[in-house]
Amino acid sequence: MARILIVGGGCRGRQLASSLIGEGHAVRITTRGEEGREAIEATGAECWIGTPDRLATLRGALESTTIVCWLLGSAVGPRQRLRELHTSRLQLFVTQAVDTTVRGFVYEEAGTSTPEEILREGGEVVRAVGERNAIPLAFIRANPAETGVWLAETLAAIAGLLGRSR
Repeated sequence: MARILIVGGGCRGRQLASSLIGEGHAVRITTRGEEGREAIEATGAECWIGTPDRLATLRGALESTTIVCWLLGSAVGPRQRLRELHTSRLQLFVTQAVDTTVRGFVYEEAGTSTPEEILREGGEVVRAVGERNAIPLAFIRANPAETGVWLAETLAAIAGLLGRSR
């Protein structure tokens, strides 16, 4: 059993959580506010109120976490905010994870609303920090609109980071 942290607790994040919980994992999902709590807890996951816009709110979510899933490929907002989310904020978050129990990082490198070039930049950030600090990485490239394919790829990525095959 591993504790999986999902940053991005929308519909797909909750679906992923349900599958992971079904496999015996403990799951913690972040959400920006209390309005997301009920849907998250209905999956059996722990709800963590925090946002990448204020990274200090996510620091405690890393406690006892084995795998982090940064599932923000379909985030919406102004282009500059999305760029920060996938570059400077992502870099700081991954760097914070270095001296914790985190043993793997999953980055969603495809999305439905975030521009592809911003997601590529995010992938480069994750690769650089991961390689420099020997953090095992996985990248989700499935189209999030193809939910079944996306879920299978994400579950396989997590299993791979945990040293299991799917």
